[in-house]
Amino acid sequence: MIKVDISKIQGFIPCNAIKALEQEIKDSILMLEKGNGAGNDFIGWMNLASGMDAGLLDSIEDAARVLRDNCEVVIVAGIGGSYLGSRAVIEALSNSFGQLIQDSKNPQILFAGHNISEDYLYELTEYIKGKKFGVINISKSGTTTETALAFRLLKKQCEDQRGKDVARKVIVAITDAKRGAARVCADKEGYRSFIIPDNVGGRFSVLTPVGLLPIAVAGFDIRQLVKGAADMEARTTSKVAYADNPAAIYAAARNALYRSGKKIEILVNFQPKLHYLSEWWKQLYGESEGKENKGIFPASVDFSTDLHSMGQWIQEGERTIFETVISVEKVQHSVLVPSDDENLDGLNFLAGKHVDEVNKMAELGTQLAHVDGGVPNIRITIPELSEYWIGQLIYMFEKACGISGYVLGVNPFNQPGVEAYKKNMFALLNKPGYEEESKAILARIGK
Repeated sequence: MIKVDISKIQGFIPCNAIKALEQEIKDSILMLEKGNGAGNDFIGWMNLASGMDAGLLDSIEDAARVLRDNCEVVIVAGIGGSYLGSRAVIEALSNSFGQLIQDSKNPQILFAGHNISEDYLYELTEYIKGKKFGVINISKSGTTTETALAFRLLKKQCEDQRGKDVARKVIVAITDAKRGAARVCADKEGYRSFIIPDNVGGRFSVLTPVGLLPIAVAGFDIRQLVKGAADMEARTTSKVAYADNPAAIYAAARNALYRSGKKIEILVNFQPKLHYLSEWWKQLYGESEGKENKGIFPASVDFSTDLHSMGQWIQEGERTIFETVISVEKVQHSVLVPSDDENLDGLNFLAGKHVDEVNKMAELGTQLAHVDGGVPNIRITIPELSEYWIGQLIYMFEKACGISGYVLGVNPFNQPGVEAYKKNMFALLNKPGYEEESKAILARIGK
């Protein structure tokens, strides 16, 4: 089981703080289940796993086979929740040097549409010249600037390079059922398409085709991912005792710390494959909670690497932080530290030990040092990095996020602040319909 250990936050919160939050947490879970809380038109993610249509999984797996059979490279075009969930799972489960392994039966998965870097797009399009590539275009509207721009370039290159008939076969759209530019394009060009459910927001969409298709193309078992999420769904309902509900306990711990003045949560891993899981988590919590001048700021570090850069600040900086550590119990491979006759590096005391044992002691030593230094520590233990357990972890974080948002008193399912930069950008680029905004901005910057 995935376990949430909050014993190392005691002493940083009032002694009865977790118990005192019990009713608020239970009320929040019931609001999610009954659908009577703020943003209730975007809670479709709650039962995605348990209600998964077997026919949809069949269709996703079939589309993945077509892409694997016809592509050396598949590019996922999307931004935010349209790519972070799939990338988190793929990187957590992949060989660390997979891109250098030439005999893989699965295509290389690359990502585009998540930035507006001309250098990135140039280098990507140069890299795929002469390669058999396909595209998964993920956009509800089809007009999100970053993704639409990348897809326009990739669509043309795919058609020019592989011909329109093949392009029609290796370009897949994941978009709205009826509306938007991406839907119109998919229908006009005859692309295979999948639907983004209307009641699931982007950051909660990893268990829809948005996440499942790229993960399946990468060769991973999406049925086990969904099963893991479904099992965690069952472990986090209102019928489960408060103390036995990992999502409830995690939500309670972080809110108790927030009310005690801890404003920054640092998600820590000691396994570099979890880097993009942290990136997905940052969007999930940052976009869900950061409203009305409220919310815990989500940050992340990769240990032990970042102990040599951020370790000093975490140990002795301003005491407004707490850590949530994802600890992986079982690693996939075995590497023993060898003995050396000269022992110039002084490491013979480690000879014969597994490298993971050294890593686990670094984890424990860091926890002790940081708690002693005034940093509360939540520890989430996951048995191993597999589709099943990653599915559980994803759902636990999603459920705890919904609970936390309601406890905080905000709508955890909207993101009104995301639109501000877009309006300014469109005005500065003279997009039709933004003439008045353009005049106002030019006046502000003195032009």
